[in-house]
Order: sequence, then structure tokens, then C-alpha cells
Amino acid sequence: MAGIKAAVKELNEGPIPRAGLKLRQVTDQTEYINASIDLVQENIWVGGALAAIILILFLRSFRATLIISVAIPVSVVGSFVAMAVLGRSINVISLAGLAFAVGMVVDAAIVVLENIYRMREQGMSAREAAFKGASQVWGAVLVSALTTVMVFIPILIMKLEVGQLFRDIAVAISVSVMLSLVVSITVLPALASHLLLSTKPGAGDAVKRWSLPVVDHIAHGFMVTLLGFTRLVLKSKMLAISVVVGCSLVASLVAWNYLPKLEYLPNGNRNLMFGVVIPPPGYNLKTMTQMANRIETALKPHWVSKDDKEIDKNGPPKIKRFFFVATRASTFLGAIAQDPSRTSELKPIVSAPIFLEPGTFGIVNQSSLFGRGLGGGRRIELDIAGPELATILAVAGNAAGKIFAVLPRSEGHQFRPKPGLELGAPEVRVTPDRLRLADAGVSVRELGQSIDVFNDGMRVAEVTVGNDRIDMTLKGLGGHVTTTQDISSLPVVTARSQVLPVSSLASVKLTSGPIEILHRERERTVILQVSIDDSVPLETAVDLVKLQVIAKLEAEGLPPGVSLRIKGTAEKLQETWAHMQRDLLISLVIVFLVMAVLFESFIYPLIIMLSVPLAAAGGVGGLAAQNLITAQPLDMLTVLGFVILIGIVVNNAILLLHQTLFHIREDNMEPNDAIIEATRNRVRPIFMSTLTSVFGMLPLVLLPGAGSELYRGLGSVVVGGLALSAILTLVIIPPMMSLIVGPLEKRSRNKRQAMSAPAAPAE
Repeated sequence: MAGIKAAVKELNEGPIPRAGLKLRQVTDQTEYINASIDLVQENIWVGGALAAIILILFLRSFRATLIISVAIPVSVVGSFVAMAVLGRSINVISLAGLAFAVGMVVDAAIVVLENIYRMREQGMSAREAAFKGASQVWGAVLVSALTTVMVFIPILIMKLEVGQLFRDIAVAISVSVMLSLVVSITVLPALASHLLLSTKPGAGDAVKRWSLPVVDHIAHGFMVTLLGFTRLVLKSKMLAISVVVGCSLVASLVAWNYLPKLEYLPNGNRNLMFGVVIPPPGYNLKTMTQMANRIETALKPHWVSKDDKEIDKNGPPKIKRFFFVATRASTFLGAIAQDPSRTSELKPIVSAPIFLEPGTFGIVNQSSLFGRGLGGGRRIELDIAGPELATILAVAGNAAGKIFAVLPRSEGHQFRPKPGLELGAPEVRVTPDRLRLADAGVSVRELGQSIDVFNDGMRVAEVTVGNDRIDMTLKGLGGHVTTTQDISSLPVVTARSQVLPVSSLASVKLTSGPIEILHRERERTVILQVSIDDSVPLETAVDLVKLQVIAKLEAEGLPPGVSLRIKGTAEKLQETWAHMQRDLLISLVIVFLVMAVLFESFIYPLIIMLSVPLAAAGGVGGLAAQNLITAQPLDMLTVLGFVILIGIVVNNAILLLHQTLFHIREDNMEPNDAIIEATRNRVRPIFMSTLTSVFGMLPLVLLPGAGSELYRGLGSVVVGGLALSAILTLVIIPPMMSLIVGPLEKRSRNKRQAMSAPAAPAE
């Protein structure tokens, strides 16, 4: 676009004015793109600042916060390098992925530094604390990072068109998280050994911890309550089972029952309202011009005038540009808003005069960023195919009536048949009489050529005049055909030099025919396009068409050879959702296997997987909360949030279980004591990592602006899932561990003792 602007400027300074012309650019889509990228960059800065503030509140140390914050710029900058190597572009979606990663990249650093910090409080030297603190938890942070990254494997190999959008987010998050893992187990311990002062009372380099009365009292009360609850459920297996089953069942039911209906992809907020108009068959140029004038007159009150110096936020939206184009093949119009943020409000304004035209169909929608063709991401196409066009049109007319009944225009839905519902195009059909032609010595081809000569003319040769090659056209004298009836009187010269009228050699009939004939899969097809109003989810509309249109037509009986198929965006939605369901299952399996490798058990990962339904319920809750602020459908980018949740919500449970097993195996604690101690030690890093992730993503969810409609749904799902799972994980994982960890570890210990015991001497 920068090159185009430079070229326009150069033309306007030279040849264009000399020719008495003016060249002016009337639209620029890069304005929206640049505004979107600026907003994401702002979100990255705001999210990073909020994450740093959360770290300061928890650590009460600028040095500790500085150590952890190193992971943010290293990971983000490294992600840009990796994306360049992989050939990925910097766009709104990939930058949104980096914005999501800002809060996530500090998770591993938080766990490592908090463990080092805790060991310094126990009196270890700086080097010893840095080494032991990192080595004790490196396995847990490794698996946490791997689960976050490996859930994207099915996404990275997806071949659907949405896979390209998913890959941008997947690459941005995966590279950032893996770089943060490297930083947390290499750079961070080295910095901690030099910068992290001792917190042991009486030490010469002791850190003065700030006191925040309200925050500290709330945190202390929460810790006491949590540990009291943990001790209570550990005493009773029945209570532990009831808590686990109750929380998991309720979370699963909430997630399933309140999950919104599906959409395909967000439309975005492109500043272009585009429409296609289908007038009754047979309209000539004069009639189309009259229609255009009526539509233009109706819209003129909404045009921007010279007096409109500023944008009026309170009144109806103004139209900055308007065009109406009519050709033989199609008729379309478009409008650009003065205020780009209010483009969607032009839809009823532009649609109203079109729908007032008798016998006219039309679809007017905001042009989509991702969808191809009119209707963007919210279009259903019902293909009616068969061998005979007349039969197809009869079924299409019946289907159109049923569509109008379930998706009426009065509720904002729009309908467009393609090419049309009737054979209404005027047509003069000349049918040769082969017997008469034979008597006159005229072939069918010669008859057709004679008619062509007196209509549009017939190209007979190509000649060279100077250096130019031009067509030689044979054309009859003008004035022979002024009405359709004149076709019958056109002269035809026979082989015997007789001149006969066309009517003596063929039958001439005034009839009607199709405007165009469409074929799909080698069958004649009529397409019924339905653009769905924003108030109805696309999945709901598809179900209505299947049950109320297709099922009823099939029950009434279809003519032989006629078939009905749902195509367009609705078909893409069904195909993509089937892939996403499979990818969700594969992601669950991948996460399970990764954890099985860490814990060398297939039982322990099952405990951790209980956090997934909790996260799903939180994701649904986050989406519901977002809809209280602004409408947010469950589109495929939003569904990606549930995939991301699978990889990150298990991290808290991994920390709890890993620390519990460490206390049992290394410190020889009893299982219940180890669970309580692990809960006490891991509450702070769990809440630190969760809150930094949540607050790092909040700007993406809450800050409005260009492009925010693309990723705020994904952000609300991840934020809601993280927030709820952080609390409920601490509620259900300890009681679940009390039921399983003790017996498993006892059996494992007995097996190790039996293997290490000396063999009995042989007799």
C-alpha cells in the first residue's frame, strides 16, 4: 500500500493533471490492519506491565521481579526470530498469540524462582539454593511446558483453511513457552545466585519484605481455610470421593449444557458494506438505471456532506463512499462508513431500499476478513442438483418457501437464489425445420450464420492493415431487427439464389430461459444462499435448515435424480468442528502420555486430567461473562481456547503431584503429610502463575478496538478456564491424591525394597 500511495502521488504530480484528470484513493484496508496491529502491541505492553505488578505484589522484591521478568523479552524476541525462520508472517493473529504468551512465559520462571526463594529462606547459600531449587522442580516445569506446546501438534498439521490462523497462534505460543523454559532453568538460577538476597532473619543481606495489611490478611485467611479443608478431606475417604465426584460432575454438566452454539470464523470489522442485487429477469438497462436512482435517492440523506467536519457519534452512521454497478451478469452495490467502528450499523440502512423493490432479492453484509464471497462467515448454501432444470427450479421454489418460514427476512435474514427461481429471461428461440431447409438447400449452420449477420454480425476473417491485425466482420444493414418479431422476417439466401424469410425455414418462438446455468459435480444446480442474522448462531440456523427444510422436502418426496446438499460456510463449519473434536481428543491423549512419561505411571496422569473439565466449565463461564459486555459467539478461533486450556490447566496439578511425590520419595514423609506440605508450598506459585497469565491476557479481552473481535473470545475462554481451575484444582487434586498416592507409593516402595534385598543363600 505504501508503494501504491507513492505511485498515486507521482501520477497526480505529473501526467494525470496534464490530461485534465484527478486520481483519488477512496479506500484503504491497511488502515484497519495497522490499527489492529497497534492495538495488539499495546495489549502486549499493558499485559506485560500487569504481569510484573502481580509479581511484585507476591514477591515484594524488585530484584526477584526483575529476574522473572527477563523471561518476557527473551521469549518474545526469540519468537519473532523463530517465526521468521519458519516463514510465518507478523499479523494480527500471530501478534495476539504473543500477547497471550506474555503471561504464560513467566510460569516456569515463577515456579523455579519461588522454589529457590523458599530454600534461601531455609538458610541455604545462594549457589546451593539456586542449584537445588532449580533441580528439584525442573522435571515439573519441563512437563508443564511440553503439555502446553504439544497440544498444538494436531493444530499444526491441520489442512483446513482455518489451520493457517491456528498455526500462527500455535507457533507464537509454542516458541515463547519453550524459550521461557530454557531461560527458567539456565539464566534464571544464574541470576538468582547473584541477585537474590537472603531472607533469613538476622542475615546481613536480609530483604525487608513489604507489608500489605489487607492483601496479607486475605492471603493468610485463604491459606488457613485451604489447609483446614485439605486436612478435613484427607481424614475421610468418603468425603474425598464426594468432593472429587461432585466438583467434576458439576463442572462437566455446566460446560456441556451452557456451551453456546457454534460459528465458523469472526467476520472482523472491515469498513465495507457490500451487497448483491438480483432484479426480476428481463430488466433492461433503462429499468436498472431507474432502480439505481431510487436506491441512491433513498440513501442520499445518509451521505457525508461538506458540512460534516466531525464524526457524529450519537446520530445515525454516515456513508463516506457509495457505488452501484449493474452489468449483464450481476448487479452489486457497496458503502463505506465515515466512522469505521460503525460499519455494521449501515446494514439496515443499505438493505431497506433494496427490499422495497418489487420482485427483487438481495443480500447486504459487512465484508468479512476471512470468508470468501458475500456473507463472509455466516452463510448457508443449499445446493439443489439434478438432471432437468425445470424440475430443479420447482424443488428450489418449494425449498425457498420453507426457508422463508424458518428464517424470515423480517428477522434480519437475507435470501438470494443463484441464478434464479424461474426461467424469466426473455428469449427468442429459433428451431430449424430440417425438411424445409433440405428443400431450400440451406444447412442449419447457414441458417444460424444468416441470423447472426443481421444481429451482432459475424467474424469471417482476420486481416492485416499496416502493423495491426483486425477482424473482418460481415454485418447486415441496420434497422432489420428493432423488435423481437423482426427475427421472423430476416432474409436467408438459398443455394438457388432465392431470398426466404426465417419463418419459412424455422419456427420462431418468444419464450423464456435461465439467466445462467450452474453445474456442480457435473450436475445442473440451483443454489439458495441464506445470509444469517447476527442474532442467530450459524449452527442453530444449519439445524433449522436440516430439520425444517431438507427433512420435510425428503419426506414429501424428491423427484428422481434430485439431491439436496448443504454447502458454503455451513459445510466448512461442520467439517472444521469435526476436525476440532478429533484434535481435542488427540490433545488430551498427548498430554496424558507426556505426563505418564514424567511420573512413570498411567494412574497419576488420570488424577491431573480431572482439572480439564474444571477448565472447560471456567472457559464457558468466561465466554458467558464476555457476552455480558459485548456479543461473542463460539467461533472456531474461540474453540481454539479450549485446546490451549488442555495444555496449561494441568500445570497446577502437575506441580502439586510432583511436589507430593518428592516429599514422599526424598523426604520420607507420610502420604497425607506430604500432600499437606505440597499444598502449602505450591499455593503461592500456583496463584502467581495463574494471576500473571490472567492479567497478561486481560487487555486482549477487555480493551476494545480494531481487530479485538478476532481474539477476545479466545482470550475470555482461556482467562475463565485458568481462573476457575486454579481454585478448584486445589480443592479436588489433594483429596484425589489421598485416595491413590498412598497405595501406589507403598506398592512401589515394597517393590524397590524387594529388588534391593540380598538373595537368600542356596541350600
